[in-house]
Amino acid sequence: MSIGLLSSFKFKFHKLNESSSSSKIEGGGDQDDEIERLRSMAAKLRADAASLEAEKAQQLADAAEKAFRKFDTNQDGEISVSELKAGLEKVLKTDLSDRRVKQLMEEFDASGDGVLQLDEFVGVDKFRNRLEALAREEKRLAIEAKKAAQKEKELADLAAARVEILNDKPPTNNDKILSILPYLFPLMDGLQYGRFLLSAEGTESNPIVILLAILYGLYRTIPFSGFVAFFALNFLAGNPGINRLIRYNMQQAIFLDIALFFPGLLTGLISLIIGGLGVQLPTSVTEIGTDSIFITLLLTLTYCVGSSLLGKEPDKIPFISQSVLDRMPTLDMFDDQGIFLPEELRKNDDKEDNEEKGDKKD
Repeated sequence: MSIGLLSSFKFKFHKLNESSSSSKIEGGGDQDDEIERLRSMAAKLRADAASLEAEKAQQLADAAEKAFRKFDTNQDGEISVSELKAGLEKVLKTDLSDRRVKQLMEEFDASGDGVLQLDEFVGVDKFRNRLEALAREEKRLAIEAKKAAQKEKELADLAAARVEILNDKPPTNNDKILSILPYLFPLMDGLQYGRFLLSAEGTESNPIVILLAILYGLYRTIPFSGFVAFFALNFLAGNPGINRLIRYNMQQAIFLDIALFFPGLLTGLISLIIGGLGVQLPTSVTEIGTDSIFITLLLTLTYCVGSSLLGKEPDKIPFISQSVLDRMPTLDMFDDQGIFLPEELRKNDDKEDNEEKGDKKD
């Protein structure tokens, strides 16, 4: 019997129940026989509907068993992965990967023995539907993986571009030599503290002293040479394309030159106070003080030059080196276009990123 006939039986059964209810409402002793007749017809229809359901289930079971026998090519009562693959490819007329067939086997193999028994075989239609669902899922995952790979590539390209913007590469030999030149700035300004040592007897023939005298003479021929050197080094230190070691030494040379101001200020204050008291410092005391400052400067510059020629940042000078490091730009200080972002803008961007991550988690 067809499914349409089954639906007709259900409709008639429903109408009979309505008629039975109406008869009870209109009620009468002479209608008892009619009610019983209607009840009998309803029971018959229920039995017929149940029979149809059973017949339909049996047809599906027979079809599944028939398909099972076709798939079970070696007739051992079980369908292996290879048999399932061959049977589905034949029925669906398409090639299936071993991985896809194994997925089907794992999903429908309730016993977990690696094969399908008759009671686990669900029929070709369910296999087809599940294969289509798996295909859709794989397509979705492939699209997501492609998007993720594209995003990772964009991030990698961006990181590479930002690295090119900020030259933090290991210094070349030329970079090492150029990196020591900024220290001429504090050296020239610090020569005033070496006047006693450099003018001592016998130093006039010293080639190092002669070279320093020539450099100092050239330095002083430039009007406002100290200001020019200060602004030039400060400007160049802000160029991210220059190697980091050179930029670092430019900044440190500026800080060292600024540091030279304080000994002079302190010496002047002491001389003023003592002079006000009517006391005159011995020349030897002044000489020892200025010589100590100059020797300290020379040792500091020697350390900076030696470390730079080895390609290492001279970052061990107390107070000064840490201040320089705090001023050195890093990649997170630039936007995607390589434009430097002030600290306030970077904080705002970090705050917005944290809020977005929080919203995604919620």
